[in-house]
Amino acid sequence: MPTLITGASSGLGAGMARELAARGHDLALVARRLDRLEALREELAPTGVRVAVAALDVDDHDAVFTTVRALRDELGGLDRVVVNAGLGKGAPIGTGRFDANLATARTNFVAALAQCEAAMEIFRAQGSGHLVVVSSVAADRGLKGAQTTYAATKAALSHLAEGIRVDVASTPIRVTTLAPGYIRTDLNGGVRRPMSVDAVTGSRAMVDAIEKAPAHAYVPTWPWAVLGRVLRVMPTPLLRRVT
Repeated sequence: MPTLITGASSGLGAGMARELAARGHDLALVARRLDRLEALREELAPTGVRVAVAALDVDDHDAVFTTVRALRDELGGLDRVVVNAGLGKGAPIGTGRFDANLATARTNFVAALAQCEAAMEIFRAQGSGHLVVVSSVAADRGLKGAQTTYAATKAALSHLAEGIRVDVASTPIRVTTLAPGYIRTDLNGGVRRPMSVDAVTGSRAMVDAIEKAPAHAYVPTWPWAVLGRVLRVMPTPLLRRVT
C-alpha cells in the first residue's frame, strides 16, 4: 500500500517522494502548491508507481482529516504516513516577532498533531501501519536565537511520537522518529554548514531509515548519531558558540 507524504512539493518531501518511487512505492503527496505536486507526479510517471496528489494546508486541521481519508479511499489504504510539513522561520524570544514564532509552533507541532491523529485513526482501523515523524537533531537541546522556537517544536514532536509509540507498542503499528542533521533544502535556503549534505543525499538517507522502521534514527547516520548524543551533554557556553 502507498506512502503519504505531507509537505511533498519541495525539499525533503519531494526528495523522499523521488527516492520512494524509485524503490517501487506508490505515493500520496500533499502540499499547499498543487501545481508543484502535479509536476512531480509527471516527473515520477516513468517509474510506473501510482501517485495521487492533493492540495493541503496542514494548518487547516479539518482539511488534514478529510484529505488523508480521501487519499486512503482513493488508493485503497495507506501503509505509511510521513509527517514532514514544517516551517523554519522564527526569531529570538522577546524581539517582537511573536507572529513568526507562533506560525512555526502552529505548523511544526499543532498541525503535526493533526496529521498524527489522522494517520493513527486509519492505522488503528486497519490494525497496521507506519507513522514517520520528521523531527530534527535540534530537538536534542534548546537552541538560541531564531532556532529557539523551532528546536522546541521539534522536541515536542519527538515526545509526541514517542508517546504514540509506547501506546501502540503491543500492536503491528510502527512509529519512527527521524532526526535529520544539516541537509541543504528550500527550508534553510540551501545554506552550507559544516557537515551538511545536499538534499538528494539527505533524502536517500531518510528513506533508508524509513524502510528499516527503527524507533529513532539520526540521518545521515554519520556524523549525527554521534553528534546528536554529544549535543545532549554539551555545556551551555559551548552550545552557544557552536549553534
